[in-house]
Amino acid sequence: QVQLVESGGGSVQSGGSLRLSCAASGYTSRPYFMAMAWFRQFPGKEREGVASISTDTRTSYADSVKGRFTISRDNAKSTVYLQMNSLTPEDTSMYYCAASSQSWLQPPLVPGSYNYWGQGTQVTVSS
Repeated sequence: QVQLVESGGGSVQSGGSLRLSCAASGYTSRPYFMAMAWFRQFPGKEREGVASISTDTRTSYADSVKGRFTISRDNAKSTVYLQMNSLTPEDTSMYYCAASSQSWLQPPLVPGSYNYWGQGTQVTVSS
């Protein structure tokens, strides 16, 4: 069973930074995950894509986080990161890691494109 475990969430003041990590395990071949991504979900809203990255480090970002967030991956550690800078209260949300076994030239920021999900980590930004 494939598992994704997020860490690094927490509380920070506006303008601060956090780095989220997502460790993948439970698969038998590498690189099993062709794309990984971060999503977030606000109360009463659908899950929205934040950033994605392919195995050859092609990235995509939501317009709302471009220039502030950076996604990266360490394939040797089967881990993806999300560096979040210049955080605002509008970034407060539950953040989810996702992985796909499908090969994408440019990984989409669409939840239905990913077949494995973590449990989420809360990010709270205070003004």
